[in-house]
Amino acid sequence: MTHGSIPASAPRLPHVDALRGFALLGICLVNAPVIAGTWSLTEGAGAAPWDRTSVWLVTALVTTKFYLLFAFLFGHSFVFQEAGARRDGVPFARRHARRLLGLFLLGLAHALLLYAGDILMTYAVLGLVLFAVRRADPRALLGVAVALVVLLTVMLVVIGLVASGTEGAGQVSAHALKEMQARQSAWYRSDVGGVVHANIAAYRQAFAGALLYGPHLLAAMLTGLAAARLGWLDPARSTPPSAAGKRLLRLGLLIGLPGGVVTTMCSHGPLDARYFYLGQAVDILTAPALSAAYATVLLSLLRGRFGPRLAGALAPAGRMSLSNYLFQSAALAFVFTGYGLARYGTLGPAALACGCVALWASQLAFSASWLAHVRYGPMETVLRRVTGGRRRTVGGRGGESA
Repeated sequence: MTHGSIPASAPRLPHVDALRGFALLGICLVNAPVIAGTWSLTEGAGAAPWDRTSVWLVTALVTTKFYLLFAFLFGHSFVFQEAGARRDGVPFARRHARRLLGLFLLGLAHALLLYAGDILMTYAVLGLVLFAVRRADPRALLGVAVALVVLLTVMLVVIGLVASGTEGAGQVSAHALKEMQARQSAWYRSDVGGVVHANIAAYRQAFAGALLYGPHLLAAMLTGLAAARLGWLDPARSTPPSAAGKRLLRLGLLIGLPGGVVTTMCSHGPLDARYFYLGQAVDILTAPALSAAYATVLLSLLRGRFGPRLAGALAPAGRMSLSNYLFQSAALAFVFTGYGLARYGTLGPAALACGCVALWASQLAFSASWLAHVRYGPMETVLRRVTGGRRRTVGGRGGESA
């Protein structure tokens, strides 16, 4: 196919929505421990073995992998948003700018009120880059994506080598750590003002992380944009051969899984804090392989005998992923902060992971019920109003959600 021509009247792609619905589980598993304050419950010899195991599994198998999948799908959706603007007869630049502004404002409110680790603001900023390179050759985009991953890996290796040779690098005294945890717990368990104050304080660190790991997200978005131009996920254009799928799966198992184990060892022991950035370098380099393997397995299942049923369960949640992403934070904030039950720092990682699965399952059911009666999710409706432009009743292409 030629890169750049997507039919304006093309229907949604249910398997793309299903990928996004599946990724919501991983996002919840990673975000929940921060909102719930469970990280302090795995420190020291008294931590329960099931909690340690849960932290290990989430870090090795989930952390980074699912935000990369979401970023890939964000880049993939860009092409179809542009096609939608052509369909509606409105300037894409204006619609895209308003959409990014809406995402940024939603992200800002999310970060201040619910979760300092918000990703929507980063998406909004990187969305400007996607617009700037929208006419680039897909293979050039893939080359830039690879270069970004390699450069970030090298940078983290250098930082890690310096830190590993510095005695006490990255370590905080036990007394200072306990004071910080006690102060943060008090804020999150207090009133609305305390929660907002805690989120503002936490965002300073989150902002530094967004700057550091932004190139990794951009690489995933550029890959998604290239994939959409090349029709990788469109069964009507091309179906990936089974040999390619098997290669991706082997790559994930042989590179992604060991990389996840090394990263976890550097983050949660037995290696100490001096090796944290070396572990992050390994994660940056190997996590895309495991993300691709997850997507390959799910796409294979969606093409199988039970594919329509699986897509029916996952796709509605993916179609309203923005609403579900924000609702996850709201539900967790109600349980763990002063907005509601104020259970911050009281639930272990294993129990929290089970709660995340239950929350995700409820979102799957709710999304299917909601979309049976309403065309868009609640926050998708808000974003569409901010975006503006002429609307038609023809469905958008899979991937229009944020």
